[in-house]
Amino acid sequence: MPSPLVTTDWLQENLDNEHLVLIDASMANVVGKEPIVYDRPMLIPGSFRIDLEGALCDTGASQAHAFPTEEQFTAEARRLGIKPESLVVLYDDQGIYSAPRAWWILRAMGLKQVFVLDGGLPQWLAEGRDIDSASVADAAKHGSVVGKLDHTLVRDSAYVFQHLEDERVTVIDARSQARFLAQAPEPRPGVRGGHIPNSLNLPFTEVLEGHRFKPASQLASTFAHLAPSLQPSNEPQLVFSCGSGITACIILLAAELAGYTQLSLYDGSWADWGSSESLPVA
Repeated sequence: MPSPLVTTDWLQENLDNEHLVLIDASMANVVGKEPIVYDRPMLIPGSFRIDLEGALCDTGASQAHAFPTEEQFTAEARRLGIKPESLVVLYDDQGIYSAPRAWWILRAMGLKQVFVLDGGLPQWLAEGRDIDSASVADAAKHGSVVGKLDHTLVRDSAYVFQHLEDERVTVIDARSQARFLAQAPEPRPGVRGGHIPNSLNLPFTEVLEGHRFKPASQLASTFAHLAPSLQPSNEPQLVFSCGSGITACIILLAAELAGYTQLSLYDGSWADWGSSESLPVA
């Protein structure tokens, strides 16, 4: 399975796979798009729920939506029954929104077989497939995975600042163009308008077609048009940012689909950078 995406057909065929761990990674708050609203809870059968803003967030950190600690991650992954050999599939109720964030957390913590359901719950429902109203509370068997964070996959402001003039490193911002250009106010108090100097803007909605990702060939063209140097053959180091590290993971996953390999997330993103008076703003 070379792609980080799985289809609804694949998932339907593998719902009884003993290695499958299916996780609903939906978030209560959706920013940057018109949210899909449901009249009642709906989940794909056999799903576990995961709390990205609680169990998979370091609530002791000063930044919004901070990456979980290794201890936090390990405890939550074991509650879900995740083992090193597990096939973990993540989805959300918007199609593609918060599932890529959970995907990158699991990847950065060392899991290899982690995938996102393309189209998520909306695609599943559109095809008339079965649903449940309640998630599986806890796994039947305790997991055995141990989280070990790969720090090359998650960057901080110090790293980004040190590489502002490095032509090998490009920051790509998933916020809207209006926020990127300081033409629209930031939703968080005390956060300045603008963007990281020398960063590029790719609103996350531009890599999606409805509630699914655009084809890989279209995604490759989208990234190539951002800057002449952004060709996969040049092996650019791409650092992804957004408001607080959620939607950045959408364009990060899109970059992997497009053939890029040197990828990382600026976890604090603009909420971190824009609130620090010591950091430059364009």
